Parts: sequence; structure tokens; C-alpha cells
Amino acid sequence: MKITGAVLEEIGLPRPYVESEPLKIVELDLDDPGPDEVLIRIRAAGLCHSDLSVVDGNRVRPTPMLLGHEASGVVEKFGANVTDLEVGQQVTTVFLPRCENCDNCRTGGKLPCTPGTIANNEGHLVDDQWRLHRDGERIYHHVGVSGFATHAVVNRQSIVPVGDDVPADIAAVLGCAVLTGGGAVINAGDPQDGDTVMIVGLGGVGMAALLTAISLKKGKVIGVDANPEKLERAKELGADEVYTPADLTEQGIKAPIVIEAAGHPKAFETAVAATGVGGTTVTVGLPSPDARSSIAPLGLTGEARTIKGSYLGSAVPARDIPVYADLWRQGNLPVQELISGRIKLSEINDSLDKLADGQAVRQVIMFEE
Repeated sequence: MKITGAVLEEIGLPRPYVESEPLKIVELDLDDPGPDEVLIRIRAAGLCHSDLSVVDGNRVRPTPMLLGHEASGVVEKFGANVTDLEVGQQVTTVFLPRCENCDNCRTGGKLPCTPGTIANNEGHLVDDQWRLHRDGERIYHHVGVSGFATHAVVNRQSIVPVGDDVPADIAAVLGCAVLTGGGAVINAGDPQDGDTVMIVGLGGVGMAALLTAISLKKGKVIGVDANPEKLERAKELGADEVYTPADLTEQGIKAPIVIEAAGHPKAFETAVAATGVGGTTVTVGLPSPDARSSIAPLGLTGEARTIKGSYLGSAVPARDIPVYADLWRQGNLPVQELISGRIKLSEINDSLDKLADGQAVRQVIMFEE
């Protein structure tokens, strides 16, 4: 079938992206789903730093690639081995499929699926298939989703059903920002009653972590960012305290659980320095592969502190996404507050600039408006 999508032709084009146009809106051919695959009509797709990191070269992927990994859509067709979905059902995509058979998948979300990771790095679906083409040329899949398009074919393991009562834009954000940020708090940080949770970096994932920490009602929630507007927004969303990184140093502020969600080496250093005695630093941001941080190892030993990495929020998506959806239904997790703009697919390059400049938390492409 013919679809329209945003394809990255070349990595590392200069800014402003609205002029260099790294993402081209083109017509593509999409194959029918294989036995373990599902065709979905995309309704909404969020623009995330993980997309930007491919555009700017911090995450090198094969090109040409149809980007987009945080999306929601409606099932239109599925393969013979898919027996638990119905046509018309709403689903949320996830950017790391889980085979449920490898050793990593048996860790309850702690470690990323091995076959899923290989498929993501190589730009194909987890069953070693490519379903995207243009004039006979292979188009690579972005982390098993390629959601910046009118339709997508994905492996069954790359989607989680979400009730029709969840708006499309919220359903999309559940699959990355909330799953990653919320999971960093719940699964990796695991705050107990009375624990203060500090979030360093208040982008889409960081704000999702902040909202999740607030929803738990365990203890104080602190937001940290260099951008005053994001600090003000964090206060509006319910943060007990907000600080710049400089404030933390000057005032000696620390917390037992600190989530680093900026994906920057300085933010990581800030988070480690702000972790209290016996506390845990959870790093969920994705910096450039060559980024390096400097920390004092003595502080880890002498203060019995832990540094923990969390990919995809240490989540099992099929288990965790329904939990976040229920929290939203109950009014305890206002995911809609993460969405700073709703855009058209044609506006995607301008929106990349806004994301790179820190002017947006979560911009969502709406395909049905």
C-alpha cells in the first residue's frame, strides 16, 4: 500500500532544520504484515529527543530511515499468528520489542531484549524483515516502529493495546515519555514512603518522571533544570521545590532518589552530586556515545551510594502501560500536561528546531485533524 511519511535521508545536516529539511515528507510503499506482524493506521506520534538524536548524529542509524517511535494507532490488519487483537482496536507503540525468550527478557524489564536491540540497531523488524520501500529501495525502520507516517507495519511485540477511551495523543505519549520517565521512578528508583525524588532534566521524559513521582504521593518531588520556564512549569504541575543545577550546589540540596533524564554528561554529574548518603542515582537519559562524565568514586564507596542505568524505564510494556493508562483515567497522572503542541506532519522540521532549542516538552503530530 502507499503511505506518506517523514524519511531521514542524511544524518547531520546543519541547523536550522526548517531550512536544511533533514526529514523529507515522501510517498512510500508498505508491505502487508507478515505472520507475526500488525498493520496500524497511525493517529498520533510524539516528537522525542531520541528522534532528534538520529537527525543530529548522536545516534547513528542506517539511512534512509523512516523515523518516529512514540505513536498510537488503530489496528487495520494482522498476520496469521496474531490471535489477541481485533481490527479497530487502539494500540500504543513501544520502541523496544521483547521476544520474551532471551535471558535479558527474563529479568522483568531490568535488561533490554537482546534480539530487539539487534533489530533496532540494524534498522529492521525483530523478525528480520523490512516492510518499507521506495521505488524498489529499502527504507530502514526506526526502532521497530517508524511512526512518522500515515501507517506502519510492526511486530506484535512492538505494540500494547490501549482502551479506546484514551485520546490518541495521550496514548502515544504513554509508549515512550511516560513508560521511560515513569519507569525510571517506579521500577528503577522504587521510592518508599517519605522518600524525596529529584528529577534532573525536565524535557518530555523528565516531566513524565515528575508527574509519576507526584502521583505516588511518597514524599517531596523536586524538579531541576537550567531553563526557568521549565522550572515554572514543574511548579504548576505540582513539584514541591524547583532549582537550577547551580542552586543545588550553592545550597547543598540532596535527595535519596535522583533521576537524570537530560541525556547530558553535565546533568549526570549534577544528579550524582545531588544524591544523598545511601541514595540511588538513576540515569535514563541518552547522551552521545562519546560523552564522558567525571565523578568522585570515593563518594560512592564512602556514602554507600548506587548508580543505576534504566533503559525504557526498566519496563515490561505490556505490564506497565495499562498501569499508566489507569492512573490517567483516575486523574492521578495528567499525561495531557506533557503535550506542549499538536502539529501537522508537514511542520516536523520546524518542530525539530523547537525541540533542539528546549522550547518544547512534547510536540505530537496529529494525523486525523
